[in-house]
Amino acid sequence: MGGASLIETLHQADMDATLWLNSLSTPFTEQMWQLFSNKGFWIPMYAILLYLLFDRLGWKRALVVLASVALAFGLCDQCSNLVKYSVARLRPSYNSDMLQAGLNVLEGRGGFYGFFSAHAANAFAVATCLNIGFRADKTHTYNALYKVTILWATLVSVSRIFVGKHFLGDVLAGILIGSVIGYFVAMLARHIIRKHIEKVKPEGLTFHFDLKPSEGNPTVSE
Repeated sequence: MGGASLIETLHQADMDATLWLNSLSTPFTEQMWQLFSNKGFWIPMYAILLYLLFDRLGWKRALVVLASVALAFGLCDQCSNLVKYSVARLRPSYNSDMLQAGLNVLEGRGGFYGFFSAHAANAFAVATCLNIGFRADKTHTYNALYKVTILWATLVSVSRIFVGKHFLGDVLAGILIGSVIGYFVAMLARHIIRKHIEKVKPEGLTFHFDLKPSEGNPTVSE
């Protein structure tokens, strides 16, 4: 009984927070959030990042990072679909209480279920993969790029609340899941780059055996 009550309390708090954020829109910001929520709007930025990736990392490392982005995106997308139909939490755009309370729905309502936000998960997974992937270039620093990609992922995620497609909780869960998936996929890509492209030898304690009779015992080097 207590568990059900806690879930209901959290759900109500999530509804209240979502309604408050969604109500902050103005006619100008409504158009802005619709643009930010539209994947096509960001194509120029994707093209710039793609160019930087190949220009700074070289084609081999760039392809590995690009593969990690595609893998993380695919994992987040499939995971989101699985969880949405397992949890079966209605989007706010289908929630009668939210609609009666004045929720602004700025685009098509989408599928019935919204937990968790695939847009948020995908955006943060991509940002994480890129931020870790660009570290393979030791000749430049990418502090500005890191900030830009995180800002992009945040704008995409938050836009889903303002267009009425997701609760705040859906977006926060998507950010967390996308960041985690992106991190592990990016670290796998980093390992592949170091081992198979840069051919960096493992660090740590190594053993060297000298088989000359006069040397005696094997030696240990660090």
